[in-house]
Amino acid sequence: MVTHFILLGIPNSDGLQTILFFAFLAFYLCALLGNLLILSAVFTDSRLHTPMYFFLCNLAMVDIGLSSISTPKLLAILWSQSRDISLGGCMSQVFFFHSLGSTECLLYTVMAYDRYVAICHPLRYLLIMNQRVCALLAAAAWIGSFIHSTILTSLTFTLPYCGSNVLDYYICDIFLLVKLACADTHVLVTVTVTNTGLAPLICFLLIFASYIRIVCSLLRMNSAKEWRKAASTCSSHLAVVTLFFLPCALPYTRSQLSQMLATFFPIFCTVVTPALNPAIYTLRNKDMKASLTKLRGAVFPTR
Repeated sequence: MVTHFILLGIPNSDGLQTILFFAFLAFYLCALLGNLLILSAVFTDSRLHTPMYFFLCNLAMVDIGLSSISTPKLLAILWSQSRDISLGGCMSQVFFFHSLGSTECLLYTVMAYDRYVAICHPLRYLLIMNQRVCALLAAAAWIGSFIHSTILTSLTFTLPYCGSNVLDYYICDIFLLVKLACADTHVLVTVTVTNTGLAPLICFLLIFASYIRIVCSLLRMNSAKEWRKAASTCSSHLAVVTLFFLPCALPYTRSQLSQMLATFFPIFCTVVTPALNPAIYTLRNKDMKASLTKLRGAVFPTR
C-alpha cells in the first residue's frame, strides 16, 4: 500500500530549476508581504472598517493560504530535489487547494453583490450590508467550501493506492491521484468534474448578473460622476475576477495552446494570483494607499 508519493515537479523544466526557484520565491514573498500589509492596513485604520474591506481581508487570508499550500514544497523540489510527500501531506494539499479555491470563488461572488448594493441601492447600503449580513456571507463562503472540499478529499483518499506512487507534477491533484488508484474511480471523477466545473460557472453567472444590473443602473443615472465612481470601485474587482476565471475556462477549450496553459493552471492560482491581487487592490485605491502610507509612518516614524 502506498504510504507516500513522489512529486516530479513542473513538466519540461529541466535546466530551469534555478531561475524558476528565484522567480517563485519572489512571487511567494510578494504574496505574503502584500496580503499581510492589506490585513494590517484594514485592522489599524477605522476608515476601512466597511463591508468592502471586510471581504478584502477574507480574500487576503485566502491568498496567504493558497500561496502556502504548495509553493514551499515546489521551492524544495527546485532547490534540493526533495520530491517525497507523505500521504497526509498529499491529503492536506488536495483539501486546502479545493477548499481555499472554492472560498475565493465564493468571495468574488459576494464582493460583486456588495458592489451591486453599493451602486444600485446607495441609500440602503449600510442597512442591507450590515455587520451581521457580512459575517453570515463570509461564514457561508468558508463553511460551504470546507464541506465541498471534505467530500472531494474523502472520496479521493478512501480509494486504495497500491501501485505506482509517482505523480507527474509538483502538487497532489485529484485527477493525477485517480490514475494511481486500484479501484473504480468513475464516481470520484464525475463528482469532481461536476463540482469543479459547475460551482465556478454558477459564481461567474451571478457575478455577470450583478454587473449587468450595475450597468443598467448607471445608464438610468446618466451621470459622468457616477460612472467614474463605479469604475474606481469595480475595476479592481473585475481585474481579479478575470485573473481567476480565465484560467478556469482554459481546460474546457480544445486548442493546443490552451492545453499547454492548462498545465500551469495550479501554478497561476497558487503562486501568481495571490501575489498580484494585493497590487491590483492597492494601486487604484486611494483609501488603501492612504492607509498604507499612514501605516508606514507609524512603523517608520520620520524625525
